[in-house]
Amino acid sequence: MKKTLTLTLTLTLTLLIVNCQWSIVNAQDHTCYVNPFIGTQMDESGALSGSTFPGATMPQGMVQLSPETENYVTYDPCCGYDFDRDSIYGFTHTHLSGTGCTDLIDISLMPVSWTVEPAVLSKGNFGQNYSHAQEGAEPGYYWVQLQQSGVKVELSATVHAGIHRYTFPQGKPQTVVLDLDRSTYRGDAYYSGRRDYYIIQGQMRQVDDRTIEGYRVITGWAKLRKVYFRAEFSRPIAKRLLMDGGRNAGNSDVINGRSLRAALSFDPADGEQLTVKVAISAVDNLGAQRNMQAEASGWDFDTYRRAAHDTWEQQLACIDIEGTDEQKTIFYTGLYHVLMQPNTISDVDGRYMDTNFEIKQMPKGQAYHSTFSLWDTFRAAHPLYSLIAPDVAAQFVRDMVLHHQTYGYLPIWDLWGQDNYCMIGNHAIPVISYAILADIPGINAEEAYRAMVESSTRSHPNSPFELWEQCGYMPDNKQWASVSITMEQAFDDWCVAAVAKKLGHQADYERFFKRSEYYRNLFDPTTGFFRPKDDKGNWVDKFDPLSYEQSCFVEGNAWQYMWFVPQNPQGLISLFGGKEPFLKKLDENFTLTATSGEVNGNASGFIGQYAHGNEPSHHTVYLYNFAGRPERTQELVDQVRREFYRASPCGYAGNDDCGQMSAWYIFSSLGIYPFNAGAAEYVIGTPLFTRATLHLAGGKDFTISAPNKTPERIHVKGVKLNGQPLPDLKLTHQQIMAGGTLEFKMK
Repeated sequence: MKKTLTLTLTLTLTLLIVNCQWSIVNAQDHTCYVNPFIGTQMDESGALSGSTFPGATMPQGMVQLSPETENYVTYDPCCGYDFDRDSIYGFTHTHLSGTGCTDLIDISLMPVSWTVEPAVLSKGNFGQNYSHAQEGAEPGYYWVQLQQSGVKVELSATVHAGIHRYTFPQGKPQTVVLDLDRSTYRGDAYYSGRRDYYIIQGQMRQVDDRTIEGYRVITGWAKLRKVYFRAEFSRPIAKRLLMDGGRNAGNSDVINGRSLRAALSFDPADGEQLTVKVAISAVDNLGAQRNMQAEASGWDFDTYRRAAHDTWEQQLACIDIEGTDEQKTIFYTGLYHVLMQPNTISDVDGRYMDTNFEIKQMPKGQAYHSTFSLWDTFRAAHPLYSLIAPDVAAQFVRDMVLHHQTYGYLPIWDLWGQDNYCMIGNHAIPVISYAILADIPGINAEEAYRAMVESSTRSHPNSPFELWEQCGYMPDNKQWASVSITMEQAFDDWCVAAVAKKLGHQADYERFFKRSEYYRNLFDPTTGFFRPKDDKGNWVDKFDPLSYEQSCFVEGNAWQYMWFVPQNPQGLISLFGGKEPFLKKLDENFTLTATSGEVNGNASGFIGQYAHGNEPSHHTVYLYNFAGRPERTQELVDQVRREFYRASPCGYAGNDDCGQMSAWYIFSSLGIYPFNAGAAEYVIGTPLFTRATLHLAGGKDFTISAPNKTPERIHVKGVKLNGQPLPDLKLTHQQIMAGGTLEFKMK
């Protein structure tokens, strides 16, 4: 069901207009520029995919309620929704946005306008066709018309609850299928029917004539996840059918098992509309019940929709821009995608499940968060939070430190309160170093610093620190991904050193600063690349800088990883023998189109070897600033913005990765970028807008002005901060938070 780009763009603009017609209450309503379908479609070459979903959620919401367009979700896309599919199989309450691995997809509901027999329920396939002409989405709201049943489905959400409204055809049977067996398949095992998850146990129980409670314990990418739910219906359940696979519970009001489904029937004589509220918890059924009572006690669907809209409007209004409708759509959709996560994992009473599977209690009024895709988001998404929501950024740091206290080190990739240990390095460290160096309030700096040190000295998988300090690099015959880990660990160590210096820990500063220079030990001047060595100091044979198939690199090749020294770009330049040879190599990076073997599936959005569709490349366009050619940085930033971001479903050049792809665009359209994401400072790029204003904590504004900016004027002639020249093309977090004006003069 592939669509041409022209048809897709037309549909996208139509959906945007419909969105604005409902939600716009004045000319400043930012939500009308959000198109949740951006990132849900690959283009015809398969090159563009954000792996985002269009369903209803709240900022940092536990519930992310969205349709499933495949009977079981695979790795392509991981979010459960593919714009090019024409069937929906259910509406589930948890999702991941833009990730490269799949999980969650919990508690599925599907309305049908027929009676469901036991043999049909046991098979679990309730797919119905739909059309994009009868589908729409905006922040906090999604709707679709199901074709076989004729049911109109509308979805909204609170932080902990999903709100459904079903409008059934008049006089037809009314049935809702509740499915606890829907989740994910491993991508390479889909056709063999092998699952990527294993349900350990589950339960469904009817507690009164309008309420079903239950849970499932499931293991997959996140191990041993516990998901409890409470589903309340606006009308009495007239008839129920509970099954565990092919086993019928009969008259029993409870069923336990691993493949649980229920068919719940309602009397059509009671009306065509049915509202369903589903609250979830990671703690217990009491938590789900309390979440329901606190957030979803009423039955007016439109009240929830308005509340979600108003919350999103408040969040998105932190930045005002002057630009075209298309630019605003890309920008505010990107901001929306950033703010969707990290997700609240605690209940309204502050209880949460820690990494030891123990129930802990947050202080009154505070929430605990999960979904830390840190290998991706440390680069720009977390710095963006630190600017526009420093109070929330401080909460993230606090939660990472709590993770460290029970797990032994800071999170690598935290999901549903557990570490799935995906990717390399420990990039909670730059998030924390930014917060401490930026003087963000609400952080216990010494406590966070000790967590950084312990996470950088206590060996764990992919981080054998005894080898690190013994060899001065990760040896390839002892450690997988040796070059990538060396580059990334050196950066993390710089972050520890910077905080040690700020807090006065001189011995630690010297130790970690020395380690931050270990990247030099894998640079081979004869080839001009970072390449692997064994533990005896010998270069590993058969090195191919174009290959993605070498185990010494992660999701990239030697070209993409050779630039990852954000902590010391001048040191990187010196390895090449100065600016001229460095610039020659950097130019080649953006012009060399040769390949060797299979290209990694995460690499896309190419300009030469630069791959904007994956995170290791994201800072590279800004390197020209450090070698005396900022105009080339400005040209490349403009090219990436134009070529790899679109106001259409195929709008991203790769997985959005929990908002990192979006955050790159937000910063790069403002004209600044956190090149060294742990340093709490920004380098200058080139603005997209004539004016942008950040509304900061404490009531101050920071305005970025480019009065003579035009689409053709991408080069910067000069920059002034509060009327004073900014000669080094850098500014700090503190300078931004103080408020004022950054003025660009374009040429």
